[in-house]
Amino acid sequence: MKKNVLILCIMAVIGCTQKKDITKNETCAKSTTLKGSGFKMYEMSEMSLLMERMYADNKRLRQQIIDGDTIGRFPNYFLKIHQATMTDESENDVFFKTQAAVFIRAQKRIYADQRNAEEHFNAAVKVCVQCHQRQCSSPLVRIKKLYIE
Repeated sequence: MKKNVLILCIMAVIGCTQKKDITKNETCAKSTTLKGSGFKMYEMSEMSLLMERMYADNKRLRQQIIDGDTIGRFPNYFLKIHQATMTDESENDVFFKTQAAVFIRAQKRIYADQRNAEEHFNAAVKVCVQCHQRQCSSPLVRIKKLYIE
């Protein structure tokens, strides 16, 4: 499990740091230059780390839903989305706060109505996609793979 989370974190850092046609200062992680070298090491923000953990949990949840397994209870650490420090605090705006609240409600529905877990899960993924289309678009490809078809 720890190995998978580490791999996901590395993938997120790579995905968030790839150079694209960036029209605004759109980064997912801050960089630190090591003294005396040209090497830049990227440090993930609390929000990036939280989202990586939520992604890993939702990937596991997706498989449980597909397999018809019981899915347990809503992970309360998801609520940290409201106070986790972002790389760029200007992105913690009204749009993000609204989307975060919608996301939490969507996630809670998965656990509250397990008979319709697949529908609720896809709705939660859709909320992630909608937010990431506007802010930090790097993980969009991974997020879209969470949909249950």
